[in-house]
Amino acid sequence: MSDTEENTEMIIPCVLITSCDSGFKEEELIKQILVTKYLPEPTKREETVAWYPWTINNKYYTADVRLCVVPSTFQMSSEIAQSMQAFIAYFDSTVKDGLEKLHPWISVVEDIAPEVLILVCDRVCESGVTRHEAQQWCLTHGFELVELNPQELPDEDDDFPESTGVKRIVQALNANVWSSVEMKDGHNQGFGLMSSLVASRHNNPRSCQDPPSSSLPEEGELVHEEANHTERSTNSDTQENTVVDAMTDLDIQELANLTAGDADVDNFERLFTKLKEMKDKASSLPHEQRKVHAEKVAKAFWMAIGGDEDEIDGLSSGEES
Repeated sequence: MSDTEENTEMIIPCVLITSCDSGFKEEELIKQILVTKYLPEPTKREETVAWYPWTINNKYYTADVRLCVVPSTFQMSSEIAQSMQAFIAYFDSTVKDGLEKLHPWISVVEDIAPEVLILVCDRVCESGVTRHEAQQWCLTHGFELVELNPQELPDEDDDFPESTGVKRIVQALNANVWSSVEMKDGHNQGFGLMSSLVASRHNNPRSCQDPPSSSLPEEGELVHEEANHTERSTNSDTQENTVVDAMTDLDIQELANLTAGDADVDNFERLFTKLKEMKDKASSLPHEQRKVHAEKVAKAFWMAIGGDEDEIDGLSSGEES
């Protein structure tokens, strides 16, 4: 038991990077993320799959992650599924069917539910995949669209210009709460970042903690599991939901108190820890319940910190609360 827990803790989270464009290699994007002309030596390589080291180092924390090249779903493994906390997919926007080539990845992403989902292209193309088509695809599947070389750059006169290109990808990865995070001492000004982390976590309750069998079941196991789950859930859903809601209320109240508290290192670290605890709890829910649960948490947390209910009424997915 303790050996299993120790092995789980030792897993280094990874960013899965794949390209559905034969003219663009995953390693090219990794070089841009690392701001280097030459790739570092991979920590591991298995045929066409390679793991490249990266230490995220900002003023709030450091985190060791792996940038993992996986050319297609056929190279997926339980090891990758267990460690994947971000997914970046590059596609060819110059052809009409560019987005269709991503279809095999959709079920994988839905099963594993990584925290960060980014769709990348050089730039949208009116004769291929248009901006509207790319944005609609992203809305449907929960991705963020990033153009490496957008035709329209943000207005320089804007007080808060949006980041674009690789800078935006790195920014999104820095905003994630990685399982390998190590907080830095002496930084008291963390709550600006944390508010965005809180919003991101509750609107996208994605967990890398799911056991690999949930996303990559062995043949014959799935039917048996579903039969058992249906039988058990019929009698326990109502009671379990009540317990979950009660625990969630306590978590939300503590989160609201921490957010409103003094901006010191201890409080900031406790807020980070609380987010990870809530993430682990969400990971125990069935996949189809996570989004509904996340919306309830987001709304309740917003109200707990004094937000106006009218401002978030339109954010529901349509599920009854």
